[in-house]
Amino acid sequence: MSCADQRPIFFQRQPALPLLVQRFLRMRLEAALENPKDRALLVWPTVLGAPKLRQEFPGGLPEQVIISHAAKMLHDLGNDDPEASWREGIARFPDTVEQGHTGFRPHPDWGSLGPLVSLRSGMALSALTELSADESYRLKAGPVLFNSALYHETHDALEGIWKDAEGSLRNGLQGLILMAAGYHHLQLHNLNGMKAVWEECLHRLGDFKGLLDTPWGTVDHRDALEFTKERMACIDFGAEAFKLLWAIPVPRWEIS
Repeated sequence: MSCADQRPIFFQRQPALPLLVQRFLRMRLEAALENPKDRALLVWPTVLGAPKLRQEFPGGLPEQVIISHAAKMLHDLGNDDPEASWREGIARFPDTVEQGHTGFRPHPDWGSLGPLVSLRSGMALSALTELSADESYRLKAGPVLFNSALYHETHDALEGIWKDAEGSLRNGLQGLILMAAGYHHLQLHNLNGMKAVWEECLHRLGDFKGLLDTPWGTVDHRDALEFTKERMACIDFGAEAFKLLWAIPVPRWEIS
């Protein structure tokens, strides 16, 4: 099976998240994108909302259980002090947890979406963990998040670069952001939103021939561009559109 045929967990229809949950996820991701050391902030929602742990400890997770399950993820980030990381994380973002008499539970703002918050945080963490913390980190975050079908997070990753870019680089980054936005609309089954942003995306990326050169590497989006064009041709098929849209191969960006 080729990489393009492998379907990420999130490459399917997704629920529209409440604003509080969107804010919760965005604030931690933005911190992790701004400073690679803050990728650790994604560890705690990953652990706290994990369904198996919640079933094992319905009254709340003991602190040592949380720290124990976080240790390996933190070690992979070069952080070998999980206790200090835990204290720092909940101090910076008190809306992460609610402490009860028998342990810690996800903050009430999560509502019933604890498992989804855990999975989404964990997938973002997994994607970002593989990146080196150098000057290319922010750009490379875009493709790894895109390839994980975390399209809203892809927008956040590239927007910080786009704001400071000029000329053709700014135009190309905007095109990639719009491509990701269109796939986010696909996840929400929003045909009108998808069509509008993809029309602008294809216009902005037309001169790049599927290769966007940046100071931090080249983003190869040739296959993704072709798959997006194929999807654009399916949008007006009415009731059959989504069946066709999901059947086209998964888009991917590569970076070199």
